[in-house]
Amino acid sequence: MSLVLTILLAVQLLSALAMIGLILIQHGKGADMGAAFGSGSSGSLFGASGSANFLSRTTAVLASVFFVCTLALAYFGNTRPASTGSVLERAAVTAPAAEGAAGPATQIPGSQAPAEPVQTAPAASGAAQIPAK
Repeated sequence: MSLVLTILLAVQLLSALAMIGLILIQHGKGADMGAAFGSGSSGSLFGASGSANFLSRTTAVLASVFFVCTLALAYFGNTRPASTGSVLERAAVTAPAAEGAAGPATQIPGSQAPAEPVQTAPAASGAAQIPAK
């Protein structure tokens, strides 16, 4: 599966770069008007009008390859094993409990741990956190 994703990504990148190059090579619609008044830009590699068909068709083919690769990458990116619960619940369960840690001051580089361990209050349940009137 990883090989398929790598190949799809490579094809998508190559088609995007080729499409950028072909779009930059193409003449705009206003370029024909300049050639009509003797601008000299009509003498190109493919002739006066031959490049329009070749470049536009090649760009269309590369665009379709790019979109197909994008859809395939999106499809394969969403195929994950189904899990129960939310992401937040899984993070709370899988987070390691730090036993014996002396508090956040030990995480600062260059600081020393306090002489006495920091006493923290136990977490209250949800009903105990609601203020009474």
